[in-house]
Amino acid sequence: MFMNRTTRRATFTMRPLRLLPAMLAIALALAACSSGDGNRNADNEAATIKVMYWNEQSFQQDYGMLFYAMHPHIDVEVITTNKIRMNEGDDYNEKLDAFIREEKPDILMLSQDMYEKYAADGRLVSLEPFITRDKVDLEGFVPGLIDLMREKGGGELYGLSPSFSSQAVYYNKDLFDRFNIEYPTDKMSWEELFNLAARFPTDGSDEDRIWGLSLGYSADLHDLGMRIGTSLGLRMVNPADMRISLDTDSWIRVYEMALSAMKSGSIYQEGRTSFSGSYEEFLLQDPFISGKAAMAFSGAYLMQQICEAADIVPDKAVKNWDLVTVPVDPSNPDYTNDNPFHNIFAINADSANRDAAWAFIRYIHGDEYARVRSKTVTGSFPVRTQYIRDEEGRNMAAFYALKPSGADPYAGMEDLPDDFFGQYYSIGAEEMEAVMNDAKTVAEALASMQTRLQAVVDQAPANRESGDSAGAPGSVSVSVEHRVSVDVEAEAETDN
Repeated sequence: MFMNRTTRRATFTMRPLRLLPAMLAIALALAACSSGDGNRNADNEAATIKVMYWNEQSFQQDYGMLFYAMHPHIDVEVITTNKIRMNEGDDYNEKLDAFIREEKPDILMLSQDMYEKYAADGRLVSLEPFITRDKVDLEGFVPGLIDLMREKGGGELYGLSPSFSSQAVYYNKDLFDRFNIEYPTDKMSWEELFNLAARFPTDGSDEDRIWGLSLGYSADLHDLGMRIGTSLGLRMVNPADMRISLDTDSWIRVYEMALSAMKSGSIYQEGRTSFSGSYEEFLLQDPFISGKAAMAFSGAYLMQQICEAADIVPDKAVKNWDLVTVPVDPSNPDYTNDNPFHNIFAINADSANRDAAWAFIRYIHGDEYARVRSKTVTGSFPVRTQYIRDEEGRNMAAFYALKPSGADPYAGMEDLPDDFFGQYYSIGAEEMEAVMNDAKTVAEALASMQTRLQAVVDQAPANRESGDSAGAPGSVSVSVEHRVSVDVEAEAETDN
């Protein structure tokens, strides 16, 4: 899953190399060797299906080329959601629902919330009869996926997601050995992680010192506090009455823990931004890759870059490293919010091509597709755990051992003002900077955040009535559901 290693100069926004010719060749070879059992619709007749996806190019890269090689009798028409136009005050889910009713795709691509709603409304086709008929093995999926989909489907399986994004804690064994500190373990609490990071020395200049933990892109107090809080199941808004809830004992404890970690001197706080220089320099600016951070909280892309650095600058790159799971809520240690399933494929109950639609869903969740996709560069993992592995035997299970909690901290927040999240990030950053500068206590900053954000929510109806649609600086005019989806796509593009 690592990209070819070449030295280059560029201003970096890295994107995955799409190895379509090689992937297509592998797929054709698999097709030639396959018995074909279950890799066709019931009668193997020609069919055309409409599949809902972001855009045509992405679909062909992610699924189309491989699917056509295995199912030449099925044509696919991509119904692109990028045609949906949002105006001030629009609800994305309502626009999406109208889009689906008008375009009538056979296969829907849904968020967890929309999947749950459509299943409850009888708008999806159960996959259970197809699974039973074709004797599909569900045992090889990542833990918790099938249970979550059935739970959201009211006890019935209506959809599946072929991939997931996840994070883990990377650790440098050589640094732990050097300072005689025990290795991190799976299912640590946040407090245990921070305490472990604090055991490394904090002396020396920023250029040559050792950092206990690198937080990647969550490199400020506001982001870290929110990350910890959501992992513990805390919410910042009560969707029932749209009341902001940050001035609480639970949130105060979370942000005080984050503040203590940030002020300990053990946390690397400088997030990576745009960079112009050699690719070697780009790789080595990451403190974990350059051997200057004992641990790093990151996704799959870091593994790719470690591999590249080992080839390009082997004398300077981290060598002896492994993985453990992200920190967990001690009261719910087997679950996490850090491996969400955002893109769930399901069959529209209005579809007249259910067998052909099932052939597509089965293929992109099957063994052959996972085998091919595991060889390409991507910021996500296939849901077939057999193909999430490392040649040197590292603990790749750290990315999927925790079951998805199914809890969405943004669920039910579609009625928030369009500029709420822009305001949330700017206000939060401002208040927590005051905390870092000792100008406010955590409790004072959270109380101020609550008051200011509540004003944003309360003023929204008046702004809509007066026709004020300009929004505040940094605002985002998309709904929560759309915001989450865009964030996932943006992270994958940035990471790769």
